[in-house]
Parts: sequence; structure tokens; C-alpha cells
Amino acid sequence: MKSIGIICEYNPFHNGHMYHINKIKEMFPDSVIILVMSGNFTQRGDASIINKWNKTKIALNHNIDLVIELPFIFTNQSADTFAFGACSILNYLKVDYLVFGSESDNIDYIKDIVNIEDDKKYQEKVKELLDNGINYPTALCKALKDFNINLSDSSNDLLGISYVKALKKLNSKITPITIKRTNNYNDKTLTKYITSATSIRENINKRSIKKYVPKDTYKCLKEKKYFIEDYYPLLKYKIMSEINDLNKYNDVNEGIENRIKKVIYESNSYNELIMNIKSKRYTYSKIKRILLNILVGFTKEDKEKNKEINYIRVLGFNKNGKNYLGKIKKECTIPIYTNFNKELEYELKVTSIYDESLIKEEIKNIIICD
Repeated sequence: MKSIGIICEYNPFHNGHMYHINKIKEMFPDSVIILVMSGNFTQRGDASIINKWNKTKIALNHNIDLVIELPFIFTNQSADTFAFGACSILNYLKVDYLVFGSESDNIDYIKDIVNIEDDKKYQEKVKELLDNGINYPTALCKALKDFNINLSDSSNDLLGISYVKALKKLNSKITPITIKRTNNYNDKTLTKYITSATSIRENINKRSIKKYVPKDTYKCLKEKKYFIEDYYPLLKYKIMSEINDLNKYNDVNEGIENRIKKVIYESNSYNELIMNIKSKRYTYSKIKRILLNILVGFTKEDKEKNKEINYIRVLGFNKNGKNYLGKIKKECTIPIYTNFNKELEYELKVTSIYDESLIKEEIKNIIICD
């Protein structure tokens, strides 16, 4: 039986995710699918619109066999760090393949780009662009043009590049495979049957999204939704109460704390604060990650202490996933937790900010699907 790894945020789970899983089932009919999933906050510094326990139930309802949580300290990071954390987990679990969506649908093309990134001229060009105040994703894409590669800084292939880089760094035996992505994951417009998670979040309070998501996702979205904007009063209080100590938080570098200090009093919403801080050096997502680090208290010291994955936290499984877990536990060189452990206390802290009512579930929960 082949083991297939996927890395997703399911923010929220939609028809495109079902397509992804169904394609894997076509390619590998007799397989176990292992999902590494961000929890209650996501890689772009957002609150997950559905909480991680409901996301786990939805994933298990749609042919995922085993759900693993990507720790917050790797989730709210740059694409390279996010990918390294997720790929490390899959590597410890000894999966055979990593399957991800790609605009190019050309794994050799992605591998070629990863190899170019080892080139000294490329690295010097990226540094030059960064020194000129260009943000990191744009700098990468501009530097690649010198090697006759035209890649958009909004391309999903950028994340695929980060996955392949991570597998290379880990010297992993995992084989990366692409599936053709049928839409732009940054698109804010609802399109046809399969649309982006971004477009669903953007339109969720404006029009019906029922036809773009499965029934269980739609049910969860009708019950309770989470938006990062709702945390603004707490964030503003946190910034104002630590106004001279902001640079201790992760990613608060290059004087951005001075911009935050300057505009916090006049900013009346999360989005207004971001737009008042924004510059060409910092992407919208980068600023959101910085603000989330401040909100949850994630410091540079915390990051320094947590550079590697040192445990695996199971959120849920079905019978197929349970059998795989039973076999792999004997070979895995780091702890695998199916119950709450003191190493998970940071996740408890993050949950207390996301939604205090979920703390009891955080301590006791694991989802088992028959």
C-alpha cells in the first residue's frame, strides 16, 4: 500500500480539495492519504474560518485517512519554513509521495528552479533586489527572469518550489508529484464549480457559496465562522500595552515596529492597520503574519528554540489511518501524540486566543472516523 502525503489548510475545504483527493485516488487506488494541516490559524496570518476540529472531521469525511497538525510555530511563517515543517512531518511518517497542485503541472520545471536557486548569481540578484526594498516573493520571481523563467509572485508553483526545496534539504526519499491546478488560488472572484478558498472567504458574507463547497463544509460555515478582523481589539490592546517592546516578536525587523507605533492609534480596524503599515518591502501576508505573531505572543526566542519538528500531533484518523499509524510508530524517531501532552501547550495558548470555548476539546480531542 502506497502512502500519499498532502499539505493543505482547508480554509475552507471546497470542491477543488475534493478534486485533489479524487485525483490521488485515481492515481493510487490502494493507498493511505496523510494530511498535514494548519490548525486554527493559517500561513497567511489569517484565522482559519472553520476551527481545526471541524476541519479534521470534514477531511476524514472526504477520504483523508490520517490528519496531522502542523504546529503554529511552522504555520505562521514564510512559505519555505511552512513547507519545511510540513515536509519534515511527512518525512518522519515515511510517506512515498507528496502530491500538490500546480499551475505548470511540471515537476521537472519546478526541480530546475530549485536547482537555479543554488546558483551564486541568482542568490546575488535576490540579495540586490531585497536590499532595494523589494519583498521576497517578488525578488525571487524577478531574479528568475535572468534565467529565462517567467513566474508570477502569486503563483501556486511558488509553494511547490518550497516543497521541493524542503525535500531536498531533508535529503528525503519522498517523490513529489503535481496535479494540474484548475484555478488561481489568489483569485477573489467566484468561478464555476471549482473556485479558490480566497474567493469563498471574500464572498461568504456577500452571496451564497453553497455550490462551491461540500455539504459538511457549508453546514460548519452556517454555524460559526472566524475572521482575523474580529481579533483587532485584542491586537490593538496588545500593541499599545507593549508599544516599546514590539521588536521581540518574530519577523518584527528592519524598523517595522516604528511604522506600527506610528499608525496604531489612528487605525480603527485590522485591514486599516495593515494598509497603514504596508510598503513595497512587505507583502500583505507578511504584515498579517507579523501582527499574528504579536497577537499570540510568538517571539524571536520562541522561533530560535523551535527550528525543527520534534513531535507529531494526530488530530484524527479512520481505520486505514489507524493501521498505518500503528505500523509507523515503531519506526518513527520522534514522539507521536494522540493525546494531549505538555509539548502541545503552545497550541493550547493559541487556541485560547482563537476561541476559549475550544480549550476543553484541545486537551481531550482526537477525531476517530469509522
